[in-house]
Amino acid sequence: MAILLSCAKSGGSARLQQPAGQAHPNTGMAAPAGGSSQPYQREPLLRTHCQPGSGLVVLSGGFLFAHRASIISAAARNNVPAVHALTEFARDGGLLSYGVDLLDNWRRAANYVDRILRGEKPGDLPVQFPTKFEMVVNRRTATALGLAIPPSILLRADEVIE
Repeated sequence: MAILLSCAKSGGSARLQQPAGQAHPNTGMAAPAGGSSQPYQREPLLRTHCQPGSGLVVLSGGFLFAHRASIISAAARNNVPAVHALTEFARDGGLLSYGVDLLDNWRRAANYVDRILRGEKPGDLPVQFPTKFEMVVNRRTATALGLAIPPSILLRADEVIE
């Protein structure tokens, strides 16, 4: 199992590199695969870090989101099942996504803007964490990878793409 972080030069990737690296000895995951700013570097990265029977975890980030089509196609060409943090990946052909419901976060952010415009000080507002998460399963991709998705996962999914 490998973890694909955002572009190696991004601050978000650097923040995630250490916790991901610390988690891998306890989970059987390979060290984080890191980031790649060039599409041609992704295939060797997947072949190096994803052995047969393993998979890929693709974290969220603007760079990865912008290049999701090439990430999804590289995983498919290398027969690597990938779990993504953003629903758009599964809707665009990735195997499965589980992450924060971004639309819900934006709705809640609008409430903060309203409160600030009504005179509340931003420093007085409480910090909120995401409360709604979404799971999308792409059965077409599972079939192409030769995987059977357990019924318990399909029942928990917010969306199943046939």
